[in-house]
Amino acid sequence: MATQPADYCREIETYLCRKNDGHLIRVVGPSFELVSHWERQGIPLKIAFQGIDRYFERYYSKGPRRRPVRIEFCETDVLDVFDEWRRAVGVSGGGPGSGIGDPKSDGADTAGSRSSLPAHLERLIARLTTLRAGADRALDSVLEGAVRELDAARAKSKTIRGEAREALIVRLRHLDLALVDALRQRLDDRALQQLAEEAEEELKPFRARMPADAYQQSHRACVDRLLRERAGLPTISYE
Repeated sequence: MATQPADYCREIETYLCRKNDGHLIRVVGPSFELVSHWERQGIPLKIAFQGIDRYFERYYSKGPRRRPVRIEFCETDVLDVFDEWRRAVGVSGGGPGSGIGDPKSDGADTAGSRSSLPAHLERLIARLTTLRAGADRALDSVLEGAVRELDAARAKSKTIRGEAREALIVRLRHLDLALVDALRQRLDDRALQQLAEEAEEELKPFRARMPADAYQQSHRACVDRLLRERAGLPTISYE
């Protein structure tokens, strides 16, 4: 993994070249400053790649590509994915020298854009049903039970209020943990160690200023996120 701004920028440049079907768009000048700032913020390379992927998916959805994509076009998506990653793993600010840490930039302003609970349940059912129909059938029984429970919750989610709604949200959180634990139990020690090392790499820019207990919580959350990513499992929790 790249650890210096120049190495980080070369990795981004190479990835952007692949996404542009081999067309080289150099990361120099203002582009270099932009991407170097991502490195200073502590944005893991893989998270930056996911942001670039998100831009390309939206770009291709509009029809045939007309021109190579410059890295500047991907900035909003990269920062959005980074914000999602920080909230998922419990990191509250950027890396050293990032200038991040103001509560205004801590993702709170994105909460209002989340989907409704019924829409969340609808998407979960669709994704888990697709996952259950895949080649890996090891989690069939677990996924089937989750889909059945989510389907029952969806039927009442539009009218549920107050304590009953909060109870459903708590239940979704517990179901989320159960599915991640089921994924974890399927892996051997070597695979889990690899995920732990990958999580350490992602959290490296933030570790020095995190209390030990906070780091351990973030590390476990990061491993859980990697488990989900590997299995294609959506986040069941509704926050």
